[in-house]
Amino acid sequence: MSLDVFRGLTIAGMVLVNNPGDWSSIYPPLQHAPWHGLTPTDLIFPFFLFIVGISISFALGKRIKNGIGAKIYKKIFKRFAVIFGLGLLINAFPYFELSTLRIPGVLQRIAVCYLIVSLIFLYTNWKQQTIIAIAALVIYWLLMSFGTVPGCEVATISDKACNLSAYLDRYILGEAHIWKLGKVYDPEGILSTIPAVATTLSGVLCGSWLKTDRTKTERVSGIFFFGLVLLATGWIWSFWFPLNKALWTSSYVVYTSGAALCFLGACIWLIDLQGYKLWSKPFIIFGMNALALYTGAELTARLLDTVRVTNGQAEAISIKTWIFNHIFTPLFSPANASLAYALFFVGFWLFLMWLLYRRRIFIKI
Repeated sequence: MSLDVFRGLTIAGMVLVNNPGDWSSIYPPLQHAPWHGLTPTDLIFPFFLFIVGISISFALGKRIKNGIGAKIYKKIFKRFAVIFGLGLLINAFPYFELSTLRIPGVLQRIAVCYLIVSLIFLYTNWKQQTIIAIAALVIYWLLMSFGTVPGCEVATISDKACNLSAYLDRYILGEAHIWKLGKVYDPEGILSTIPAVATTLSGVLCGSWLKTDRTKTERVSGIFFFGLVLLATGWIWSFWFPLNKALWTSSYVVYTSGAALCFLGACIWLIDLQGYKLWSKPFIIFGMNALALYTGAELTARLLDTVRVTNGQAEAISIKTWIFNHIFTPLFSPANASLAYALFFVGFWLFLMWLLYRRRIFIKI
């Protein structure tokens, strides 16, 4: 239940920050850091990968007991293909211009990390998984710190174009197939998938800890302890390798994994140890259909931005702009109107997910 609540809080946060009424009027905590640095919004995606790791530990752990066979591989690769395909669908919708289709994306990164970490999980124990995660973070740090970039006098992560991760995205994928707003880099690019795998492995390790025979109090205490250790370690590391969500820096992985542990620990403490469950119902509803929520919300948002109405003016405006200007702008200040629209959007999808929940319909792969 605590994991579903954590997943629901995370996906609700993702929908909230992805759908402001006006991108030019947003409260700073609801925006990503411009480059180096961290905001609450920058915690959302690594939290989701952390949760994927915990799910791998629980779901595949049960199957491994019956032996590693073809069915496990079929499940893993099918899930990978479907999630990756949904990510491409979201990127292509509604125009389906394949010549400029962005190949990376949120679901694509989740799919790739799920595939790699699932295969690692099948053949390693927690000690080996820890070594792999640490090695991935150190290797990425060295590559980003000392790797050279053709055409740049100096390769540095302080430059959005002249860093190894951005260069490889442009070179391998082509500028037409990376994030249009980034122009010279992609926040879900190829090289930065290495530390993202480490984020997912941190969730696997947490899942292994949760499955031990220790009491709930001992397990929660351990989660908080390791969370605080990782927070401190990530913060110290950031002096040499800054926190950066777009590059998914190693310090960012360590810091956000620590934050995820503390956040999950708080959910377990409130729900399982203290019995405070009433507040969690909306997030359980979200968490039980997280993939359907994210995919549906992204496709709906793109439709609202694409379909246009004349509004009695010479130039047509999008349905989203019309709704925002006629309903929210007259009632609130610019930043509050933008936030109110985002909250309304989340509430609308809570209603739709509640309809599925009350009928016990859970869309899974």
